[in-house]
Amino acid sequence: MKTGLSVLFAFLLLTACQEEAQIARPAAVALTPEAAGHYCQMTVLEHDGPKAQIHLTGNPNPIWFTQVRDAVAFRLSPEEPKNIAAIYVNDMDRAETWAHPGKDNWIDAEQAWFVIGSTRNGGMGAPEAIPFGSETGAARFAEGNGGSVVRLGEIPESYVLGSVELSSASPLPAESRNEVPK
Repeated sequence: MKTGLSVLFAFLLLTACQEEAQIARPAAVALTPEAAGHYCQMTVLEHDGPKAQIHLTGNPNPIWFTQVRDAVAFRLSPEEPKNIAAIYVNDMDRAETWAHPGKDNWIDAEQAWFVIGSTRNGGMGAPEAIPFGSETGAARFAEGNGGSVVRLGEIPESYVLGSVELSSASPLPAESRNEVPK
């Protein structure tokens, strides 16, 4: 009887360890010059505005996005994998500038506040879902740039999967590129 209990206990312990390993979220990865956008295959650092990274289970490397909007589209698209372990976005509350949102100021997208529908376009010229680590930061940005403050799950599918007329202009006027609009 004692052996049976020991085997059962060992089995339960092993099962718990395997489940914990599967649940463990990968950490955000610092952005490097080699990072290429998933959809455009362009260097992520060459584009202004916030960025995103998605980690899939079983893949040690993140998938990079030149715009947060594209990461949200990836998450919602029925054609993309659903084994998402984590999504990280730049915290624009802590961004150095719009042109340089940060290489390691990542926050969990589920915890972020997003401004959608603002006058600011993302790095690829499309409307952006601009992430902030605080509701206050998002609200301040929306006051100055228009838009609505929402959580990740509230971003409409049509906002990120609908057709977009790309702007031929820079996402920001040249004089504004060195500051984070508030």
